[in-house]
Amino acid sequence: MLIGTTLFAQSPVERRNRTVFNRIEYFINTQQPDSVYTLASPSFKEQLKENEFTNLISNLASLGKITDAQVVTFSNNIAGYNLTAGNTKYSIQLGVDSNFNFYYFLVKQGHIQTAQRTEEVQSSVTKQNPLDYFVDSIAQAYLSNPNTKSLSIGVINKNTVNTFFYGHTVAGNENSLPDGNTLYEIGSLSKIFTSTLLADLIEKGTLNLDDSIAKYLPDSVAQNPLIQKITFKQLANHTSGLPRLPSNLDKVAKFNPKNPYATYSRKDLFQFLKDVKSDNEPGEQYEYSNLGYGLLGELISIITKKSYAQNIKEIITDSLRMSNTVEKISPKIHKAAKVYNQDGEEVPTWDFQALSAAGSLKSTVHDLLRFAQYQFKLPESNLENAMMLTRQFTFYLPPQTDIGLAWHMNMVDDVIQYTHEGGTGGSSSFIGLVPDKKSAIVVLSNAGISVGEISAKILKQIANSK
Repeated sequence: MLIGTTLFAQSPVERRNRTVFNRIEYFINTQQPDSVYTLASPSFKEQLKENEFTNLISNLASLGKITDAQVVTFSNNIAGYNLTAGNTKYSIQLGVDSNFNFYYFLVKQGHIQTAQRTEEVQSSVTKQNPLDYFVDSIAQAYLSNPNTKSLSIGVINKNTVNTFFYGHTVAGNENSLPDGNTLYEIGSLSKIFTSTLLADLIEKGTLNLDDSIAKYLPDSVAQNPLIQKITFKQLANHTSGLPRLPSNLDKVAKFNPKNPYATYSRKDLFQFLKDVKSDNEPGEQYEYSNLGYGLLGELISIITKKSYAQNIKEIITDSLRMSNTVEKISPKIHKAAKVYNQDGEEVPTWDFQALSAAGSLKSTVHDLLRFAQYQFKLPESNLENAMMLTRQFTFYLPPQTDIGLAWHMNMVDDVIQYTHEGGTGGSSSFIGLVPDKKSAIVVLSNAGISVGEISAKILKQIANSK
């Protein structure tokens, strides 16, 4: 029996949703998973095979009979139901069409928390198929946290592009809905661009991946035995033995924990590297290192005699016509989102010196989707060959992750996904590729609340689609 329906207004759409949910609840309680599938729309059935869906319903039925069901949310024609079966709590989000068939069905562990954002989130979204509704629902769940501000999502699915924009890039400003050209901090997504610069030098014959980095460093650093063993490949796949951050990062003059990289110079970096030691031999263990990538960027600058920003512009962004991917924001040119920490407080956009290559770039949904599309091309240019090289296997990370040059690669249901996350004090970002399906996602937020979980769900949905 459906309990607690007073949150429903009496619109036809809501009554239709409740009617279909009542049938689903009955079929779960009577262990009839096939009957639940018969309620799905044709478009839903195209997205999900019958045996996959009925296995899900059978698992729900095995938890026991539903003893409590409450509708707690209704937004964009999607209802959220909190369910209790035995000692288990879970939720179902349901979208129902005019034929009384569901086109959207999402199960989550635990109850939907109702003490969330109460106002409607401003958005610019076009929903035409089940995947669009899925992305929108996932986005709305993220934005239910009142400390989030805006969210921009780009999806390429089988070469079809759609974008989703939500919220405000400036808190309290109703006229600050993001669009495809809104700049966000992308944090560690910068590492993919840095590894592309390295791969470009490899393609040009300037370097080999297995060259020692010591050759390009001052003698005071190069004579460190650890530095002598480190190769360019080990910096690019996080197996150099270097720690995540240099221990003198917070010891430099004018250090600001809210803008931690702003005053860390090449001199400070080399001072740390002179005496750095490691318990791990280079090439043996994976340890994610912003320090390693910052050093890689400095090495590339030393070799090319150009700054990190110059290299990014001349090698990548000019070639791919990504004019909104930059290290420094120009208020006269760019429309950039303000950034907010996990508590919803405005914080500074991060500045960088010596560790720029680890996380200094800002970009947009449109630019990053363009970058993703070039990953699908049959390589024809030096840059496209370099981009392909970044996706080649270099290290295995148990239990199921391969590392390329920056990219993290996982086989999910026989489909390879390439991913990277980014984050700063007030931003979160994600890019994911499924080249076999010519599909990709970009997710950008101007809040320090991770988009990793929601991005993984969207990417999995794309990978599992027919």
